[in-house]
Amino acid sequence: MGTFHIGCKVENHVHRDKGVRISKALVDTGSEYTWIPTPKLEKIGVKREKKDLQFAMANGKVVTRSVGFAILRVGREFTIDEVVFAEPGDMVLLGARTLEGLNLAVDPAHKKLVAAGPLPAAEAHAGPRQPIGAPRCPPLLVSLRACRYWRAVFCRECLEHAANRGFQGH
Repeated sequence: MGTFHIGCKVENHVHRDKGVRISKALVDTGSEYTWIPTPKLEKIGVKREKKDLQFAMANGKVVTRSVGFAILRVGREFTIDEVVFAEPGDMVLLGARTLEGLNLAVDPAHKKLVAAGPLPAAEAHAGPRQPIGAPRCPPLLVSLRACRYWRAVFCRECLEHAANRGFQGH
């Protein structure tokens, strides 16, 4: 796939007027977390919320670091996420969780970030995936019983109809 770097802005999530620019962060979908140099995070007042977390590095080495909360901005997109207080020798990384929060995806051919498209959401009724012959669920009339196979929540009427036709769920 190749690697590439981007610039971003990191802000204190409580005092948004406190921010720093990161000129070069490696886009790393293999890293869950975003790693920002400790002096930059301390400069804008990001607090260490989780201490002594262990991380397995790509080379197999296990290191202990602290994590805090920050707002990250890339272009017009922004998200709040946990950031690792990177120490000297650690790489500055933009991780997978931040990319998901920004709703950005990696375009490996052009080595850039692109819009990831519509965000996934759950439906309130079965819609087109209902069993054949079942009535369409009225909006907002849902049962707590969900079917893993159909990936839908059925209204009571649809559950009764499906049960009458021998459908017992999966």
